This record gives sequence, C-alpha cells and structure tokens, in this order.
Amino acid sequence: MGPALAAWLALSLLGGTGAEEMCGDPPAARSHSIPAPQLSPEEQLSPHMPESLRCDACRAIAFQIEEQLSRAEGKVGRKALKESDYMEVLERSCSQDWESYGVQELDGQKRLAGPGLPGQEPVSVMVSGGPWPGRLSKMCHGYVGEQGEAQIYESHRRGPAALRELLCHGDKGPCGGGKAGAPAPPKALQNEL
Repeated sequence: MGPALAAWLALSLLGGTGAEEMCGDPPAARSHSIPAPQLSPEEQLSPHMPESLRCDACRAIAFQIEEQLSRAEGKVGRKALKESDYMEVLERSCSQDWESYGVQELDGQKRLAGPGLPGQEPVSVMVSGGPWPGRLSKMCHGYVGEQGEAQIYESHRRGPAALRELLCHGDKGPCGGGKAGAPAPPKALQNEL
C-alpha cells in the first residue's frame, strides 16, 4: 500500500470519517415538518362551504362539469349532446365522490386544492375527505338547480371561460360582485321623471 493511501486511511479512521460514508451511503436526510391546516369550527363542522373557500369551490365545480361534458361529447364525435344526455352528465358530475379535493394552507391562507385549481403547493399537507366532498356536491347541485341544465350546457358549448363566468363570476357568483373581500360597487342612482 502506498504511503499516501496508508496515511489517508489512518487519518480518516482517527478523524471519525468511516468507510461507510466514503462508500456511497447517503448522508442523513434532513427532516421537514409540514403542519396540516388548522381548521376553524365552521370549516370542520358546517354543512356549508365556508365563504372564504366558495370561489375555489366554484372553480373546481366548473372544471369538473367541463371535463365531464367534454368527455361525453368526445364519445359522440364532438357533436352537441341531447338534452337527456347532458342532464345525465350534469347529475353524474355533481354526484361524483369529490375525494380528490381538500384544503391546503398556502401563504398563510386556506385554499381549496384539487384538479383544476391553480396555485397548489407541491410540498404541503392537504386535508381531504370529511365535509369537503359533501359540500362540493351540494354546491354543484345548487348551481345546476339555480342556473338550469340548458343554460349550463349552452355556456359549456361556448367554452370553459363562459362556464366559469356563468357559475362563478357576475353579481351573484362567489368570485365576483362584492364578494371575495372587495367592497361592493355603489349602486347607481335611478333618475326619476
């Protein structure tokens, strides 16, 4: 054995650097602790979607409806669906299990996370299941009942943006009007004759 190699071996053993580190064993992994979002009593127990999450919920619902209707149209060659078919698709869309959605905390704010929703943190804890699937299903059925199947399908045919606009924006939508923290615009005064 050469003198340099013998000296290095002796020094590494004396210095505490064992052969196991030199042979490619991975260094000890650093552990990170990512806490789950702390849910308020309303977020845990209420049967209704909390106000702060309604815009995200609406976007998730619009995404799922769009996906289901597009898939159904794909089966018939992208032609318009018959009324009975799109009504069945909308019912199926709202009655799905919604298990892929939950709540994450992003930048100190709780946000709904799942397919079709932007801004999801790849390394975070998502609280899913529990009340979230039932709330999403209830909201979806509410939108279908309020807007009507024909109007929802007509908006879908104009494109995903039109469907999101119908369901989520405008004066009554959870993403528009005076909601989502912005003050409501003042009502215009009517001129009387």
